[in-house]
Amino acid sequence: MRTFSAITSRRPFTLLGFLLALLVIVAFVLVALNASASGNSPQESVVFATTDLKPRIPVPAGSLSTKTIQVPSGYPKVYFTNVAEVEGMIPLVTISSGQAVTSNDVVKATEALGSESGFLPIPHGYVAMTIPTSEQVGVADYIQPGDYISVIATVSTSGHVATKTIFTQLHIIKVGTQTATGGSASSLTVVVTQCQAEIITWFQANASLKYTLESYHDYAPGSQAPDPNCQSVDDAHGVTLQFIKSSFPGLF
Repeated sequence: MRTFSAITSRRPFTLLGFLLALLVIVAFVLVALNASASGNSPQESVVFATTDLKPRIPVPAGSLSTKTIQVPSGYPKVYFTNVAEVEGMIPLVTISSGQAVTSNDVVKATEALGSESGFLPIPHGYVAMTIPTSEQVGVADYIQPGDYISVIATVSTSGHVATKTIFTQLHIIKVGTQTATGGSASSLTVVVTQCQAEIITWFQANASLKYTLESYHDYAPGSQAPDPNCQSVDDAHGVTLQFIKSSFPGLF
């Protein structure tokens, strides 16, 4: 026959065992509920990167695809569902291959500012240069980004006036904003070699310039290979009057 003291001494172990069993049951229930909730999360097709996407470089469509993932109910709408929505946008951070693209990672090119803005489309070996324009000089504001223009210089020296086309096929990558009164844009940004930039700067200081808009049938965009006579900015060595006279005979 068990004594009262023996029963009393075992009671704490009985209570501890009961509590442990209760904790196991509660944990099991929570895991089951969580698994059920996960299984009920809606599936959604989202856009993800198939290659590493670098900041400031517009996203090409070939670097994107879609895959189906589970999105918890009530989760903020940060994912894109269509590749076309992301194409051309500017990454703010590096987006690794296989990572879903979210609205926190990219902005539209028109919304990118300062250090977030995309790189200008300048081919290797070329530079961007901004030149002044107006309605009379710049074809009445018909020049738009993507167009190609020719540049005409008029020189007047010692009573002698001459006009000559000095450059053709200059690619426009940006048109300056219009004035506050809604007038003509005041600048055009073109792609040139550093050597061409020096020549244009000389003519701006010593002649008058006018632009013509080339027919889109004559555009030859393709891939601009480096100019063999001016492959980098280091190949520009300055411009003198003697150089201009020899390079553009008939102007003087």
